This record gives sequence, structure tokens and C-alpha cells, in this order.
Amino acid sequence: MKYRNREKNKKWIVIYAIIAVVLFVVYYLLNLEVLDAYDKYIPFLKKFTLSLILISIIFMISKIVGRIVNNQNHLEGDRYNLLRIIRFISIVLSLIVVTSFLFQNLLAAAATLGLFSLILGFALQAPITSFIAWVYLIFRRSYLVGDRIQIKGFRGDVLEISYLDTSILECSGDYLGNDRKSGRTIRFPNSLILKEEITNYSGPDVPFIWNETPLQIAFTSDLQFVEDCLLTVCLDDFKERYPQLDAQKKNEWEPAVYFRINSYAWMEAVISYPVEPLDTTGRRNRILKNALPKLNGAPDKVQFPEGSFR
Repeated sequence: MKYRNREKNKKWIVIYAIIAVVLFVVYYLLNLEVLDAYDKYIPFLKKFTLSLILISIIFMISKIVGRIVNNQNHLEGDRYNLLRIIRFISIVLSLIVVTSFLFQNLLAAAATLGLFSLILGFALQAPITSFIAWVYLIFRRSYLVGDRIQIKGFRGDVLEISYLDTSILECSGDYLGNDRKSGRTIRFPNSLILKEEITNYSGPDVPFIWNETPLQIAFTSDLQFVEDCLLTVCLDDFKERYPQLDAQKKNEWEPAVYFRINSYAWMEAVISYPVEPLDTTGRRNRILKNALPKLNGAPDKVQFPEGSFR
């Protein structure tokens, strides 16, 4: 994805550069004496050509800056926000150039833009609120692209943060009983973040959340054996998945086992462990697949509910 964006930026840099060069040639040709017969059109054409040159240069520079951003080792969410800001600035500068072309000077253009903005402020309150919320998101970083969030009953992975709304790929939902992606896309206005609480399950500072998986066992089971078995399986899976974490970091995410009585009068051995938000179902499956054969292999130490007593 990152490589594709770099190649796309490179293509547009060349296109905008060619357009700017062609327009420079046109602007130069407009000064030739052979066109003196069209004196009354020349000033308009010059100004129009100069405006197009400036717009081409603005977008070319934005693509160059975007290429630089793509080459840096930014997080995906931060890179996405930076590219959005660059795109927004280039659009604003282009609008200033267009407005300057339509009016005689920048003062008149600024006054017109101010009046136009005032009118739009009354007519488009909801979109403007969503745009302000987008600015808030950029600086506050409540969530980034790729994060798993929950807001107003919606839960999913952030796909896009546009100027007016956010798109997430739903997980869980009406048809699933786990944290897998449902395949449905949910889009909500950015203004919603100013009214509702946001739960962010992801983030560079705290990459894991805590999850737990219970197992029903009999009161006569060897609790120490059960605890050691679950902890060993959980730690082995964690080390295999995250070998790059140093010892200090791993100590911060030590799993734990505790026991409780459930409503069916059986004992539950509950393994509590850290997991990446996108790996909740997969990690639970791996732990169960590795732990159950070991527990079943020691029937003298571990007994499970059977038949009508389950």
C-alpha cells in the first residue's frame, strides 16, 4: 500500500510538472507581438494562465511533500492524517488563487470569502461541525486509521477519516458472536465524537487489551496443575507471536489464572491474558487448542463436566 502510494505520487508529480511547463510556454507565447491584434483578451488570458500555473505548482508541491511523508517511518494512522492535511492545505491555497483570479486583489477576495463563509456557516452547520471535529481528531488523535474503536454502539476498525465522516469496518455486529469482521461498513459523521464517548481498543502506547477465557472444571481437580498448564500455553503463544518484545515489556503483560464458582455449581479456571484487539478470537482459539490436549491428557488431575451435569 505504501509503495503503491509512492508510485502514484511520482506519477502525479510528473503530470503536474508537465502541465506547469506547458502553461509557462503558453504564458510566454502570449507576450509575442504577433498576438497584438488580440490586446483586449491578452490580460485576461495571462491572468488565467498564471492562475493555472500556480495551481499546478501547488498540487505538484503537495505530491512531493506527500511522497516524502510516505518515505518516512510514520505509523499508518499518522501518515494518513498528514496526507489529509497536505491535501486540505493544497485545496485551500488553490481556492485562494481561483478567488484572486475572479477578483482584482486579495483584499476583495478575502472580503468575499469572509461573506461567503458567513452565509455557509448558517446554511451548513452540520457539515461544518463535522469538519471542526475532523480538525479535533487530527490534533487530539482520539483514533487513527487501523484502530479498533467503539462509539455509540458501533464497533469496528477505522478504514477512513475524511473531512466530514469516518468509515469503520464493523466487527461483531448483529450476526456474529465473536470479534471477527462482519464485512459491513459503517459510516458516521465526525460530529458524533463531540457528543459521544469513544472507546479505542488500539494504540501505539498500549498495544494490547486484556481478555479472559474460562474453563469449567470439577472441584476435585488439581488447581495448581491447571494453573501451570494454562500459564505455560499462554506464555508460549505470546513469546511466539511477539518475539521482538524485550523482557521488561513482556513482564508488563504477564497472564494470570484465577478460579471462581459459576452459576451451575462448577468451578471455572479463568485465564486472563493480553491480546491485540484484532487477534482476540485467534488468540483464544490457540490457547484452547494447546491447553485442552494437556488437560485431557491428565484425567487423574483434571476432571471436566460431563453429560447432564454440564
